[in-house]
Amino acid sequence: MNAATERIFSVEGMTCAHCELSVRDEVGEVAGVSSVRVDRATGGLVVVGEGVDDAAVRAAVGAAGYRITA
Repeated sequence: MNAATERIFSVEGMTCAHCELSVRDEVGEVAGVSSVRVDRATGGLVVVGEGVDDAAVRAAVGAAGYRITA
């Protein structure tokens, strides 16, 4: 059994509550994700889960219309 891990990303371009919601919803659909926190003021994205693929998180953020910068 794998332990849940926390990954922190920086997202470029979020300017409103809808931006946060879009990113949270898309990333929340990634396999293994158990929770998502998004802060548009800092551009922060915190993803918690087991076996979460970073490339899948990047793709989900892209699908929401944004880009991970770090």
